[in-house]
Amino acid sequence: MKKDYSKLWTLFRSMFVLSACTFGGGFVIVSLMKKKFVEELNWLDEDEMLDVTAITQSAPGPLPVNASVIIGYRMAGVVGSLTAVLGTILPPMIIISIISLFYEQFRTNPYVATALRVMRAGVAAVIFDVVINLASNVLKTKRALYIAMMVIAFIATYFLDVSAMIIIFVCLGIGLLDLFFSLRKKKGEAA
Repeated sequence: MKKDYSKLWTLFRSMFVLSACTFGGGFVIVSLMKKKFVEELNWLDEDEMLDVTAITQSAPGPLPVNASVIIGYRMAGVVGSLTAVLGTILPPMIIISIISLFYEQFRTNPYVATALRVMRAGVAAVIFDVVINLASNVLKTKRALYIAMMVIAFIATYFLDVSAMIIIFVCLGIGLLDLFFSLRKKKGEAA
């Protein structure tokens, strides 16, 4: 029983620290979660983390909270989900509550404004790292369909301003069709 509490504590602490130290939105935390749960703790493998990323991006709500639900459930069931979500939402709630008390001072302080501008460069670098990792994993599949979907989705988003939700649903539909035809082909070969 003690081991379960130890895992829950590690889960809570990890999510709390990641959430407290993540600036720049959900994509930044994905890279940090990968380092923590795949490379450091070995709780997930790389493919599972990619699946978590895909699911959390497709689901409504904040990406870090969605990822916490899935990772927590994978590690310790419903209690793990609740523990991970609590660890994820506490830091922003605390920080935003403090900032709201001093909002006027933060808004007009030139040092804070400069710090926020400088932090954008770091955030952009971390997001770029996530994009490179996700793209390289798609390329590793060596599936022309997946690579084409990635390129077309990028063009549709960046150049044609197509909604991300439309792209996600179209890719999901294509993926389901691909799965259907693959299973059908395997069934035909087995017969």
